[in-house]
Amino acid sequence: MLYNWLYPFHTDYSFLNVFRYLSFRIIYAAVTAFLIAFVLAPWVIKKLQDIKLGQQIRGDGPKSHLAKSGTPTMGGILILFAVVLSTLLWSDIGKPYVWLVLAAMLGFGAIGFADDYLKFIKTQSKGLSVGQKFTAQVAMALAIALVLYFLPGYTTKLSIPFFKNFVPDLGWLYVAFAVVVIVGSSNAVNLTDGLDGLAIGPVMIASLAYTIVAYVAGHRLMSDYLLIPHIEGAGELAVFTASILGASLGFLWFNTYPASVFMGDVGSLPLGAALGTVAVISKHELLLLMVGGVFVIEAVSVIFQVISFKARGKRIFLMAPIHHHFEMKGWEEPKVVVRLWIIAILLALLSLSTLKLR
Repeated sequence: MLYNWLYPFHTDYSFLNVFRYLSFRIIYAAVTAFLIAFVLAPWVIKKLQDIKLGQQIRGDGPKSHLAKSGTPTMGGILILFAVVLSTLLWSDIGKPYVWLVLAAMLGFGAIGFADDYLKFIKTQSKGLSVGQKFTAQVAMALAIALVLYFLPGYTTKLSIPFFKNFVPDLGWLYVAFAVVVIVGSSNAVNLTDGLDGLAIGPVMIASLAYTIVAYVAGHRLMSDYLLIPHIEGAGELAVFTASILGASLGFLWFNTYPASVFMGDVGSLPLGAALGTVAVISKHELLLLMVGGVFVIEAVSVIFQVISFKARGKRIFLMAPIHHHFEMKGWEEPKVVVRLWIIAILLALLSLSTLKLR
């Protein structure tokens, strides 16, 4: 918005030329989102405490988690506000991709809000049913995928890491593929959000990685040099992902162990969907499997646990998702979190290396 309002006056005021530089707007989007989240967090936490929006702890989980009972939840509202406001301020709002990622975040945020609202305000312990939540997610993701499919110039070709000369065209099947990426990413982040700071750390790391990916994909010379698809206007997605990075960093200050607030589904579902949508738009969908490797590990551990129990009547892990397995084996919560962060950083670095490798 600032770009659209102020840059037209750069001929009269030369210092406004700075808004032309995407790198400048990326940095200040992150800083702005951080400040919004950091400054407003104490007030938001107090309001959540006043209306008694406290986390309910499962009785069959690690005993150390019982102390978390009553910790304010639904703090993801703060992340959403910071990301949306910062993105609107610093991005070129004339680009359709900006509105698409914001719609994805707000749409999945509404689903998460409805789920949390039923659980914590209406005290319906399970919130939305699995079917209701999944249907709403698929419907939202399908709308996003269809808009992309019919956007002029958008390609349905699939980018394969390490195989840049192999670009299969999925045609209309790409719509279904995009839905799987977005919904899968949303639920994977949601499953990871079980320990203080666990989900928000890899979200920041993935956001930083996709800030680089989006910047390169939107830059004609860089994308041509690296032999990756050039997506006109995708550079503005870097402003959005930088806003996620900044807002998440501000939230982490209060979500780190021992957490003063949890993000809830209203935070985890839209953050995952946002990453999935950026991956789809930037044509680096499969790269998300590496960038978000921790989320994949967490989701797969749940899938395997369920399949094993239904097929054999036995569990593979002491408890799923896998971060609880390590807790049950005696690892302290901060140790589990930091070690998974380390894995997330390594996977993100490996992922970025694929931009150069052919």
